[in-house]
Amino acid sequence: MITRFFFGLLLLALTASAQDFSGIQKKIQAGDYKSAHAELSRILESNPRNKQALLLRAQARNGLNDFYGAIADLTFALEMDSTLWEAYNLRGQAKAFLGDDENAIRDYDKAIKFNPKFTDAYTNRGLSKYNIEDLQGAYFDFSKALELGPPDADKYFNRGVVKAELGEFVSAIDDYSKAIELDKNDASLYNYRGVAFYNISNFERALADYDQAIKLDPKDPLKFENRALARAARQDFKGALEDYNKAIELDSEDPELYNLRGVVKFNMEDYDGAIADYTRAIERDATNPVYFDNRALARTEKQDYAGAVDDYSTSIELYPNDPETWYQRGLVKLQMGNKYDACLDLKKAEEMGLTEARSVIRKNCK
Repeated sequence: MITRFFFGLLLLALTASAQDFSGIQKKIQAGDYKSAHAELSRILESNPRNKQALLLRAQARNGLNDFYGAIADLTFALEMDSTLWEAYNLRGQAKAFLGDDENAIRDYDKAIKFNPKFTDAYTNRGLSKYNIEDLQGAYFDFSKALELGPPDADKYFNRGVVKAELGEFVSAIDDYSKAIELDKNDASLYNYRGVAFYNISNFERALADYDQAIKLDPKDPLKFENRALARAARQDFKGALEDYNKAIELDSEDPELYNLRGVVKFNMEDYDGAIADYTRAIERDATNPVYFDNRALARTEKQDYAGAVDDYSTSIELYPNDPETWYQRGLVKLQMGNKYDACLDLKKAEEMGLTEARSVIRKNCK
């Protein structure tokens, strides 16, 4: 099941200094980065060494996607004061937005060194560790952020996603449930918890969560796709078909939706409908061998053996290392009476480790 993982980075609330920046802070928190940037630039023209103005302008620049400008401001601030934990955190964010998570982590490390109770730095470091697939490290950081508090839905969600990717679905469900207690109106929380229930084969609970997610957000095709998968797992192919129809209505260019709807139609013995959907999937992505394999299976059911062989051959061109495809093409060639070529395919499948090919070879190949 496809999942999507997104985190919002929190703005840093700076303490007030002798100069009152509260109005500018409010603009940044409201997303009025352009106006805040202009005001801060005027302040820095008269006092270029104003550290708080540099930190705030860096926030505004991050909001304007001027990450290099933010890094320049923060580096200058750190040259004046190498203990500015706020600056390390903000510079880490800018580097993370530029995809430089390794160096972002180094900045977060320094932010935590100078302020070991800085919750946002743990959260942000967890994000970057997640991005470099250090799931255990992300788990630790998100847990530390929760320990420092205050608890909120995002913190539990972050850790829940990491737990799920580590295969700890039951524990992930606990975190998603705590997040839902704190924010009952976030559709994505129900969707992610539904995914976790699906992965432990609790399809009833998964369906209940997908129902609630769709109620809160009826315009997301992924939620209908997820519910369709759960319905198909319960052999409710009619319900799954309805959900795939809705998902395709919302996103008509996703090839996987057509492929999955084709699988449902195949299970309903609507082979013509399945072939049509696999063809639509192939039209949108002709590089996925699974789509050709699936269409070949449906064509075999229709006794279109030549078409099936063509599809298996294309699949093998795209991915020649799947013994199952060689095996299936061999079986189709047997049905066509082409024993010589069939046996070549079956022996290739056996050489690649598919033991079930042996009995077919003994029976048909001399």
